[in-house]
Amino acid sequence: MSDATAGWFDSTEMFIDGTWSRPAATLPLENPSDGTEIGAIARGGAAEIDRAVSAAHTALDGEWGRATAVERGRVLTRIGRLVLERVEDLARLEAQDVGKPLTQARNDAIALARYMEFYGGAADKIMGETIPYMDGYTVYTLREPLGVTAHIVPWNYPMQIIGRSVGAALCMGNATVLKPAEEACLTALAFARIAEEAGLPAGALNVVPGLGEEAGAALSAHPGIDHVSFTGSLPVGKMVQQAAGENVVPVTLELGGKSPQVVFEDADVDAALPFLVNAGIQNAGQTCSASSRILIHRSRFDEVAARMAERYGALRVGPAMLDLEVGPLISARQKQIVEGYLKLGSDLEQLAVGQIVEDAPAGGHYVAPHLLSGATPGHVLEQEEIFGPAQVLLTFDDEDEAVAIANGTGLGLVASVWTGNGARQMRMARKLRAGQVFVNNYGAGGGVELPFGGVGKSGHGREKGFEALYSFSQVKTVAALHG
Repeated sequence: MSDATAGWFDSTEMFIDGTWSRPAATLPLENPSDGTEIGAIARGGAAEIDRAVSAAHTALDGEWGRATAVERGRVLTRIGRLVLERVEDLARLEAQDVGKPLTQARNDAIALARYMEFYGGAADKIMGETIPYMDGYTVYTLREPLGVTAHIVPWNYPMQIIGRSVGAALCMGNATVLKPAEEACLTALAFARIAEEAGLPAGALNVVPGLGEEAGAALSAHPGIDHVSFTGSLPVGKMVQQAAGENVVPVTLELGGKSPQVVFEDADVDAALPFLVNAGIQNAGQTCSASSRILIHRSRFDEVAARMAERYGALRVGPAMLDLEVGPLISARQKQIVEGYLKLGSDLEQLAVGQIVEDAPAGGHYVAPHLLSGATPGHVLEQEEIFGPAQVLLTFDDEDEAVAIANGTGLGLVASVWTGNGARQMRMARKLRAGQVFVNNYGAGGGVELPFGGVGKSGHGREKGFEALYSFSQVKTVAALHG
């Protein structure tokens, strides 16, 4: 048990069928800010996954399966209220576990509560419809849960992704099995404790930490699973989809992006500047929807580049609890990957570099934010997801060229357009190949109501908002012949 969880939950345990238990093996838990071992987590495997799936099916046959939509909504609402009461505790766990600055971790905890509130309120508002048909028939549709849903959650935003996937699945009456990333399990376990306190029936939520190649692989391939939700890398996403395909079950995949912001000659740069920078360095750039490419009209390039460079030069990097602009990367391996990309960009012009604070612990996984220029379409740093605090600036001369560059990676998660021209706003929103397009903003405050997901190699399916509820349910058509 780590000091961070003492008196709340045991980080070496997992939560199956409403009971906390400890497996035979554990995995070390590291603090990215200093590289020290701060405890251990459970190393669940195929046997524990099998128990969790069985418990979820039992829950569907029992109290959770019999719960009305109103009752489900009340449980989720209680979870949201309890999350709000523990925001500071959750924020400190997330900051310590993931390495993100405390303010960002706090915002994630608040977002988790908001997901529970939203889906708590939505539970009794998903309705079927009647269909006009032949004389003598009454035809209507029902929206029913899929059954047992699997949720494989990454390490960069555990609380937010639990909220948008597990929250939606529970809202529709599914029972869930959650496999958090082995690098960051603490808030997933804390969520299970809170759900237990809120009265969520046993088996409706099961949490099994473990390695991706063990617990994750067993979960995605389990024949008792009716839907898999995965957020992570493209190579692992392909494996998850192939495994689930053997059982012919649907999969929601969110696989990252190379999201552009397009700055036209008439853009309000004063308004754009905070979004241009912050969207690239939030959570040390370890964000699927991070804006790692900034496309700037040639007539404004020097101005925008200079102003972004000024902000970059003022960025400070340090331990999560110092609550600076940028924290550490999640692991030594991730640091090595990001530094490798920066070496591949050694041919680019380095416009500015942020500063790692002098007293940052030597064992922390720190990379200073880099602002780079001079890349042309097709450059590796323009094409591939770095997943670190680095942004590349490119130029364009007209709208068609901007669209070609923006759509030229095969990925399509998020995009943003900065222009005062209303007609151009509408054209660009239609032409950009992305699941979300923001006009004169980026992220829209992360609204839980806004459907989110990718196109192309960024994945498929939608999370957040009511669209997630449709994904976690299936339509049954009833045709009654009564004469």
